[in-house]
Amino acid sequence: MFFKSTLLAGVAIACLATAGSAQTLRWGAARDINSLDSYSYGSTFTISFLNHVYEGLVRYNADLQIEPALATEWEVLPNNIWRFKLRQGVKFHDGADFTADDVVTSLARVSHPDSPLKGNLPAYKSATKVDDYTVDIELVGTYPLLLNDLTNIHMFDAGWLKEHNAELPTDVAKKVEGYPTFNANGTGPFIVESRVPDSKTILVVNDNWWDTPKHNLKRIEFTPIASDATRVAALLSGEIDFTEKAPVQDLPRLEATPTVKVMEANELRTIMFGFNFQDKLANGQPNFFQHKEMREAVALAIDLNLIRDKVMRGKSRVTGTVVAPAIPGYDAALDVPSVYDPEKAAAMIKELGAEGFAFEIVCANDVWLNEEEICNAMVSMLTRVGLAPTLSIGPNAVQQIKQTNGEADMFSFGWANEPMLDAYSILLQVFQTKSDKAGVFNWGGWSYPELDKLIIAASTELDRTKRLALESQALKIVKDESIMLPFHQQPMAWATSDKVESVVQLSDNKGRHWLTRMTE
Repeated sequence: MFFKSTLLAGVAIACLATAGSAQTLRWGAARDINSLDSYSYGSTFTISFLNHVYEGLVRYNADLQIEPALATEWEVLPNNIWRFKLRQGVKFHDGADFTADDVVTSLARVSHPDSPLKGNLPAYKSATKVDDYTVDIELVGTYPLLLNDLTNIHMFDAGWLKEHNAELPTDVAKKVEGYPTFNANGTGPFIVESRVPDSKTILVVNDNWWDTPKHNLKRIEFTPIASDATRVAALLSGEIDFTEKAPVQDLPRLEATPTVKVMEANELRTIMFGFNFQDKLANGQPNFFQHKEMREAVALAIDLNLIRDKVMRGKSRVTGTVVAPAIPGYDAALDVPSVYDPEKAAAMIKELGAEGFAFEIVCANDVWLNEEEICNAMVSMLTRVGLAPTLSIGPNAVQQIKQTNGEADMFSFGWANEPMLDAYSILLQVFQTKSDKAGVFNWGGWSYPELDKLIIAASTELDRTKRLALESQALKIVKDESIMLPFHQQPMAWATSDKVESVVQLSDNKGRHWLTRMTE
């Protein structure tokens, strides 16, 4: 579907005049965004892209510290109420004023029972307009991480949503679409000029942005290029200026090219594999993954160091826990990777009577770095110890439906604990028993009451040291029960052409092109 956003005539003319100039950033992405509606799916990549268009009450700065955005100040009042003073003079892209009504409507929409992102505001109860530029947010109880949660809760224009019958949330996984799926109207530094899904999305500068621009861009041309080889070729030929996913196998070639700059680090995201905990698999067969011994045997059968060295070209960081060292709640004592022992794995499988156990591993070919290669390696390793895995590989748009609907026997998974930047994020959204606001990504159907108690206790503990200790205890249960098998923190490699003067790369692996500068 093709659409054009509503633009002021002067903006449109300016964009045509600057197309193809040095102030155009051509972004060759490894995948497309899921939707223009940032509430439609819990995709970090989609939400980070839409941070160029929409904004929250607060945001992370270039040091990953929280700072004011559409709210200028806040205070905590009695009875679990946070009062936010809103920035005045802010305009939506269609010219409407940003007011308290927009905040109340946006929070009601994102917290709606049908919202895929309702788990991103776990303590939210309600929002009340005090006056045009003051909003009270009431929480269900004491909660220390509201500002972290609000960093990526985007503010929508209440009038625009009502005009287009879009006050209810959309849902990518359930194929529930609406006007915001294909159209956008934010307050952010860039305006959506046009979008052709899986082809190209064009952003143009918002000359009426409330903030002082640090970038010098007039236009961003975002083109998804799923093929690593094609993306690299486009960078080398000068057809694109930036990619957030430079293939690790091509880094030596890119580094040797004078017109290309490579930026490397390990990101916050941990790649892991989850298991179906239901009584039967999708094929109707008994599910041996319900036995902790089977999950432990799978861990023993996987050579994580070989995957690091061969598949990830030595660039990943092998891990024994599901959060990265930079995430609060991380415990180094838990960060002991499983030791590769295929003989022991085979013996455990035989003892369970699970030889020949047939199951499907669901992976995507356009999400995590070298995911298809990782999954193929897993199939080979698990086959050697007496299991009978098959691989389901395909685009994320197809695979995520199987995963979110509990139809995956074993599945790839990645979590960076964003935007919260705290271990409570994965504990709440992935490992807590699935409920109205918890376990949104609990795709395997696991449930551990003792784990739930620790997570709930952490959610109300205002003393940071005590809270992080509770989170570490919860992560120990996750590890001891082998709920998921952590593999590594994946490498982060960006590449730019020599037309890019500077780009800010942080460990959350998000492009922030309102900070990007092109050479003059």
